[in-house]
Amino acid sequence: MLVKLKSSAVLGLEAYIVEVEVDSFRGLPAQSIVGLPDAAVKESRDRVRYAIKNSGYEYPAGNFTINLAPADIKKEGTLYDLPIALGMLSSSEQIKNKFNGTIILGELSLNGELRPVPGILPMVMQAKKKKIKRIIVPIDNADEAALISGIQTIPVSTLRDAGLFLDGEIEIEPHVVDLKKILPEEPSFEIDFLDVKGQEHVKRALEIAAAGAHNILLVGPPGSGKTMLARRLPTILPPLCLEEALEVTQLYSVTGFLRGKAALITKRPFRSPHHTTSDIGIVGGGRIPRPGEVSLAHLGVLFLDEFLEFDRKVLEVLRQPLEDGMVTISRAATSLTYPAEFMLVAAMNPCPCGNFGDRLKPCQCPPQKVQRYWSKMSGPLLDRIDLHIEVPRLKKEDLMAKPQGENSKIVRERVRAARKIQEERFKGSSTHSNARMLPSQNKKFCGLEREAQTILKDAILHLNLSGRAYDRIIKVSRTIADLDSSDLIQAKHVAEATQYRSLEKGGEMYV
Repeated sequence: MLVKLKSSAVLGLEAYIVEVEVDSFRGLPAQSIVGLPDAAVKESRDRVRYAIKNSGYEYPAGNFTINLAPADIKKEGTLYDLPIALGMLSSSEQIKNKFNGTIILGELSLNGELRPVPGILPMVMQAKKKKIKRIIVPIDNADEAALISGIQTIPVSTLRDAGLFLDGEIEIEPHVVDLKKILPEEPSFEIDFLDVKGQEHVKRALEIAAAGAHNILLVGPPGSGKTMLARRLPTILPPLCLEEALEVTQLYSVTGFLRGKAALITKRPFRSPHHTTSDIGIVGGGRIPRPGEVSLAHLGVLFLDEFLEFDRKVLEVLRQPLEDGMVTISRAATSLTYPAEFMLVAAMNPCPCGNFGDRLKPCQCPPQKVQRYWSKMSGPLLDRIDLHIEVPRLKKEDLMAKPQGENSKIVRERVRAARKIQEERFKGSSTHSNARMLPSQNKKFCGLEREAQTILKDAILHLNLSGRAYDRIIKVSRTIADLDSSDLIQAKHVAEATQYRSLEKGGEMYV
């Protein structure tokens, strides 16, 4: 008997409905799966066989053919185990065919228990768009699936429970989550800006970067606090709103990073890949394209420590996502676009030994070695980094003193106030922050007073600014003005923004 069920799959971040067709005819017991299945899907034959037997059902006799439609798109993963098993049981009339208006997902263990699968959130979103009434998911995926209202989430823990529910022998209440409890008003952190001794000018620069979502480069000797400061940047960023949290959670869902974690990501991502990471690991890709670190840092921070230790090819592939806020991965079969609207925080030493320009420790590097080291930083890449900050070694007085200054909560309130100004400014557009302003928005929202224009002209002359660097200075000035609650960009705002372009000549200050 032919049985049809609905399941789902994800291509990039977009989900689509997969129809699972199960039919059988008399013959020797066998099972074949068609519809471009990958190895994990083909292996479901053995998982399904033993899951059915160990769940108290009789494994159906006959030759079964399972078709996964549309048949021209490759199917991957283990999420088709449950629909295939239920289809076979229905085809052999061991359970009732009550699959209409239901999406079924889940991986089976040999004893019939259900394991969680990745990509649930975009699948539920797509099911709601298609006006599907309910979705049956493993119990460990229930919180994630229930984030989307308007569709019933039925959590099941075993194949047996799924069969009994469809037969009407047991009732399972739709799972519901309270989004207000999941999404806190104030995020909590174990670290704080107050932990950092000295470096007040760096803290100020990080506050500006956080307020406008600007990219920032920290240059200084080992032990000056670059990494410590960078890791505390998320503590001053405004919390994610619900729409942003769902957007970030989708990315982590399709990569499988939500397993064993909370169903909804409520804190801005902070990604810190090792400098041996490949270009595919950074921007994404592979035979079947997957999001890379730039996408996993979407709406958060991508921290690249030992910046110039990364391969030059890796650094250069950052240019497109830094400019566009997205990354497009093209393959012969398909082309996928992932969001990548992140803040780049890069930290590096001024030379290979790390002591160039240090008054206490002499540099051991010959000039040619320092030049070769800095040559990995291309002009176009440096242009895309808004703030260049020197982080000097701490004086002994600062090291011995107790930490002073403001805590993260106080700084975060100023950052949130500046971000709210930007929300109002860009309402109705796709722009969310000053760093992502379009040229037309630059002209409209970045009015300069006369003295500020004079300072900017001098900066263009002395720093030999490119057009992109010029725009970046104006955007940073706009953010500083927002922190001052000023509608007009004043001379002091431009002066401060200009001093953050100290590496404009590609590191010549160090060589």
